[in-house]
Amino acid sequence: MKNKFQKLLFLFALSAFAVSCSNDDDHDHDHHDDETSQEYKYLRVLVSDEKTTELSFINPVDGTASFFNAKFPKSALYTTESGRFAAIIHRDDNTVETFDSGFEFHGDHVDTKGTPKFGALTGTSLSPTHFKSKKGELLTFNDGDGTLSVGKESEIHSIGATFKTISAGLTAHHGAMATFSNGTYAITVKDNSIAGTLPEKVKIIDNTGATVHAAKLATQGIHGNATDGTYAVFGSASGILVVESNGDQKLIPHPEGFGTAWFGSILETAYPGKFIGYTAAKGAFLIDVVNETVTPVFESTKIMQCKVSYSHKKLGILLHSGEFRLFDLNSLQAEKTANIISATAEDSTQKPQLELTERFAYITSPITGELLKVNLSSLATTKIKTSATPYRITIFGHENSSGH
Repeated sequence: MKNKFQKLLFLFALSAFAVSCSNDDDHDHDHHDDETSQEYKYLRVLVSDEKTTELSFINPVDGTASFFNAKFPKSALYTTESGRFAAIIHRDDNTVETFDSGFEFHGDHVDTKGTPKFGALTGTSLSPTHFKSKKGELLTFNDGDGTLSVGKESEIHSIGATFKTISAGLTAHHGAMATFSNGTYAITVKDNSIAGTLPEKVKIIDNTGATVHAAKLATQGIHGNATDGTYAVFGSASGILVVESNGDQKLIPHPEGFGTAWFGSILETAYPGKFIGYTAAKGAFLIDVVNETVTPVFESTKIMQCKVSYSHKKLGILLHSGEFRLFDLNSLQAEKTANIISATAEDSTQKPQLELTERFAYITSPITGELLKVNLSSLATTKIKTSATPYRITIFGHENSSGH
């Protein structure tokens, strides 16, 4: 009798364990679904306005917005290397502001550092236009006088902190720059050696403005660039200009049939030596600077926005028709294709702006004063109210939901 009772207890315990395991499996599945349907806890979206100074600071998790006032309207927005801060560029008003998300990344978790707010660090220069952030620095190329302005992330909350000017003896031009891992900078040069308004060459300087490596190649014009720390890649009418941190330079030919088209935008990816080149005349292509190959990702003359994801592992393309396409930048395979917004006229003065994370695409709606949040798994769309005429957008914070 005792043995039978023990066997019954064992069978009951085994059954309960199986049910428990089954429930655990279901719970894990549900939890996974919840994760993909929600944005990361410590990501935020910042949106500037075309006509007012209002900035929309958006928490995409709960769909709420807080509002701040920048110094001027119609500002360009960029995220710093750490992901914690945003730079607010007022080109026409010769001013740079900084903004703190309040989230500091610590490897496996995120700490909340106060509340979202403007930083004390500001910059004043002539037409700050091109922005980059590497090695803890915020860097602008100033079209008005051909100088660089450099600020440090570590000084964003230092009272009275300002950007420092680096002069490399350049003339005023619509230029660009890139930071190498060794602390030097690749910077465009306009010397009128070739007719045209754009710069023709690139040289490497140090943080005093002194030339480390002189320019070696002249092009028919340069616009757009990116760097992985070893290679700086510039869009050029003469080919894709690749500048190495050791001073070596080379031109990679455009694909056959490009004619006069060339890449006016170069985007960084998460993969060393690989970049995205984009031109409205042809589409988006993967540039491998080591193997010197240029591979089409998506060819079209109807692209409205072409952006890499926050992790630099995906490519999002938004067409004027309202069609959205998502590509994996490792495999170059298309992952999603869907019509997600209404069509936008190609001659529209203010077009929807696109940014994307691992889980969502964010698209401004300049006409309705909204930010569209598109789930990249289900393509379900929600709307978040912004200022009346959203202009530019940046994502900052961290793709992480673990607190301290």
